[in-house]
Amino acid sequence: QVRLVESGGGLVQPGGSLNLTCTQSGSLIRSSTTFWYRQAPGKQREMVASITTSSIIDYAGAVQGRFTVSRNNDKNTVYLQMNDLKPEDTAVYFCNLKVYWPSGDYWGQGTQVTVSS
Repeated sequence: QVRLVESGGGLVQPGGSLNLTCTQSGSLIRSSTTFWYRQAPGKQREMVASITTSSIIDYAGAVQGRFTVSRNNDKNTVYLQMNDLKPEDTAVYFCNLKVYWPSGDYWGQGTQVTVSS
């Protein structure tokens, strides 16, 4: 059984920063990709960033240059450092783990990020 817990969301002014954490518990997983998704009310879910266990990284164009995804494999933790936040970044941010063997798809509960003056 794998469990994901997000933390670090909150209210921040435009131009501010937040660091989100996704803590993964359960048995050791050797091959997987961790995704950060976000979804605002009434809008489509979108992928923000992803990182594999071998540190292959991808970003959505809307956050390129502002967000940084990283991981600590010893702690089974993935981070999303968000800088220069904009009002359009406001959303619930979800951590998603896709495991390739044994196969699996796991989601956290989400953490709210609100960017407002």
